[in-house]
Amino acid sequence: MPAFPSKKFRPSSYQNTIGAFYRRNLARYPFLFFGLPFVFTIVAGSFVLTPATALRYERHDRKVKQLTKEEELGLGKERRRVDINEEYYRLAAKDLDNWDNKRVKRLPGEHDGVI
Repeated sequence: MPAFPSKKFRPSSYQNTIGAFYRRNLARYPFLFFGLPFVFTIVAGSFVLTPATALRYERHDRKVKQLTKEEELGLGKERRRVDINEEYYRLAAKDLDNWDNKRVKRLPGEHDGVI
């Protein structure tokens, strides 16, 4: 005789419960008793969570204001206006052919990269 019998012990009062009814019919009609409630739960959850998610994003949108391009770049009233043509001519006027390569002074104890 095996240590654990394959037949589970269930009292006689168990036969008339909802759990017994569900177990019996789950084996016969798996889609009706498992698949259909599962699909219903997913669809119902979608309908319930859609307004909640919309509310979440609406509250977030109220907190965030839309910035103009100047505010985004940090340009305020005290900053000069940038004109692309003016910047081009200002850079073109610089002498880019004659320049000296200057090393940055290193901190004490920092390796300077010279071999």
